[in-house]
Amino acid sequence: MTINCAGKLIDLSIPKIMGILNITPDSFYDGGRYNSDKKILNHVEKMIDDGATFIDIGAYSSRPGGIEIDENEELRRIIPSLELVKKKFPKIIISIDTFRSKVAEACLNSGAAIINDISGSELDKKMFEIIAKYNVPYIIMHMRGNPQNMMDKTNYDDMIQEMIKYFSNKINKAISYKINDIIIDPGFGFAKNIKQNYDLLNHLDLLKILEKPIMVGISRKSMIYKLLDSTAEEALNGTTVLNTVALIKGASILRVHDVKEANECINLIRSLNKQG
Repeated sequence: MTINCAGKLIDLSIPKIMGILNITPDSFYDGGRYNSDKKILNHVEKMIDDGATFIDIGAYSSRPGGIEIDENEELRRIIPSLELVKKKFPKIIISIDTFRSKVAEACLNSGAAIINDISGSELDKKMFEIIAKYNVPYIIMHMRGNPQNMMDKTNYDDMIQEMIKYFSNKINKAISYKINDIIIDPGFGFAKNIKQNYDLLNHLDLLKILEKPIMVGISRKSMIYKLLDSTAEEALNGTTVLNTVALIKGASILRVHDVKEANECINLIRSLNKQG
C-alpha cells in the first residue's frame, strides 16, 4: 500500500509517523509553544531525526470549543511557517491540517504535499476540486458538525457502521474526481466521548474493510489523561500504550507529538510480528 507524495512513493505497509507542528496559540497541548522561527526549526529537526516521515502543520485549533479564526488569519499563520520549514528541510513531506480549500491551495503552491482535512470536505465543498487539481494525497477524517459544536453530536445508533458508510461515500466521491491516494482518519475525540473513543480503538480493525490506509491521532488527548485523572503533559505513557494498540489493530500512520516514542512502538511491533 503506497501513496504518491510529490513524486515520491511512500510504502505504508510499514507504519509511518506524522509529526505534529501546531502554530496555534491555543492548541490543547502545545499551543503557543512554537512561536519563533528558531523554535519551529528546532522542533521539526528533532522530529525528523527521531523518525518522522511527514510533518503536519496546523494553524487552526480544532480542539473542542477552540477559538474560530478566519481563513486570512489561518493563512497569515501557516504560510510563513510552511515556507520556513520547506526551505530548511526541502526533502521532508509536509502535510497541511486545514479544512479550507483556499488555505489548502495556497499551501500546495508553497510546497506542501498532503492535505489533512478534519471535515472530509463537509466544511468546504471545494476541497475535492483542489485535491484533484493538485493530485495529492487526501486525509479524510470522520467528524460531525464542527470543532465548536461537535461534542453535542455524540449520539450514534451504530458508530462503526456510520463511519464505514461515511468513508465509503467519501472514497466513491474521490474516485469520481480521479483522486488516487486516500487516507482515512476515524477522528478520535471528534464528536466522540471517552467511551466511544475506546470502543472505536477496540474495533479499529473493522475499518480495514475500506482497504485504505488508516491514520490514528490519539497523541496526549483527553481520552487518555481524563481517564487517568492526569494532564496532557503527563500523557506520554498512555499515548504510547494506545499507539501500540492502534498499530496492532491496523494503523498505517501515527500522528503524534512525540516521534521518538512512536517510532519505538513501530519498531517493537514489527519485531514482534517477525517473531510470530
